[in-house]
Amino acid sequence: MDREYQICIITANNETISSKIAQELVEKKLAACVNIITSVKSIYWWQDKIEKAEEIMLIAKTRRNLAKDIIQTVKGLHSYTTAEIIFFDIADGNEEYLDWIGANTLFSSNISKDKIEKEK
Repeated sequence: MDREYQICIITANNETISSKIAQELVEKKLAACVNIITSVKSIYWWQDKIEKAEEIMLIAKTRRNLAKDIIQTVKGLHSYTTAEIIFFDIADGNEEYLDWIGANTLFSSNISKDKIEKEK
């Protein structure tokens, strides 16, 4: 069975936003689970200089075909101009856990369908 599952990494600058993002992704069944990891130290380039920040990292377990909807949802809730939203394929894992991801996420996108219906 071809189960195209992925891990999505998202960073946010505060607990309020990270909790809203996690809650929304799980409620919409775009992610089966979202882990919230506090006190992540980031060093990065921004506007031609090196910045340092404490961030919160979210790790979402999802399906590959939901990536666009996750990006749309996160960008709608996020405070960053350029939000980190990146995906990694899950190559292998505990079969029962992978089945659980599948059972707790949408099989296909509803957000895009809703958006198309509103635009008609």
